[in-house]
Amino acid sequence: MDNFAEQLVKKNETASEKTKRTLMTVLGIVGTLIFLAVGILTLGMPLLSVVGFLLALATGYGTFNMIQSSYVEYEYAFTNGELDIDKIIAKKKRKSLISIEVNKFNAFGRYRDDLDEPENMTVVISSDNIASHEYYADFQHEDYGLTRLVFAPDSRMLDNIKKFLPANVRSKFMKEENNI
Repeated sequence: MDNFAEQLVKKNETASEKTKRTLMTVLGIVGTLIFLAVGILTLGMPLLSVVGFLLALATGYGTFNMIQSSYVEYEYAFTNGELDIDKIIAKKKRKSLISIEVNKFNAFGRYRDDLDEPENMTVVISSDNIASHEYYADFQHEDYGLTRLVFAPDSRMLDNIKKFLPANVRSKFMKEENNI
């Protein structure tokens, strides 16, 4: 019997990310209006007018794309011990973040800010930014070396992951979960 689970996690924005997006929107609109005004005010000079309209168009388009790219979701797909995580940007673009066999995890548990993170460790964050239900997994990855994955699995995903954890990692995880 196949073990399969899929989960979509929407990234919650921090206050600074919301402020940044608002600032980008305002600056983009102001820039677009300025270039549009240049295009209109220089109608007597065709070259300058065309440049103004083109810059207005480019600024508006760039602003739209930057705002859209700030909407991020993560898709977790678990199939028979393999965890694949993709990043979905603006519900249009998909980028594969990482694929790993769960039985290669060296450590697994609830994520805490006080966890030791060696300097040479690559951290892959694919979470919704809600610390209360984030988990971590440490493992050796062929491309990234020593890696820590920070993610937010739901109960179904977590149950499937637990089945494939190495025995020592699973027992340590179960002890920690029972002490919480």
